[in-house]
Amino acid sequence: MEIRRSTDDDWPEIFGFYREIIDAGRSYAFPAGQTLEEARPWWMENEPGRTVVATDGLEIVGSAKMGPNRPGRGAHIATASFLVSPRHGNRGIGRLLGEHVLEWARGEGYHGMQFNAVVESNHPAVHLWQALGFRIIGTVPEAFEHPDDGLVGLHVMYQKL
Repeated sequence: MEIRRSTDDDWPEIFGFYREIIDAGRSYAFPAGQTLEEARPWWMENEPGRTVVATDGLEIVGSAKMGPNRPGRGAHIATASFLVSPRHGNRGIGRLLGEHVLEWARGEGYHGMQFNAVVESNHPAVHLWQALGFRIIGTVPEAFEHPDDGLVGLHVMYQKL
């Protein structure tokens, strides 16, 4: 498996599993039903951020986007988001992407990394981020409308780098 910076040509393949994950409504509060072009700015980052893909051979099996969490005086804290193709779950792709993003943020000189909205019922994600050194610093109660679990909290998770 390899992680590399994404290109514009990667977007249609990323979009295939982006749309599947977003439309399922279990892990992101992004708008459902987006077209290829409507979704592009929600995932494909511009400098100083970046988007990467995890590949297995020629197939894109996951993606991450990263960059400053806030502009100006908040730009020393990074943030990131992750997608793993549902057809390629449980292979360590999320962990690999998480480790890559943390290494990138350290290399770029960020002071910390904050995840703004980790769905509390997304136990695999919460467990992975905690295993990689993040801690829950707060939870916004009932901030996410999960299709199966109803109203659940969104965790804010942080790691000092």
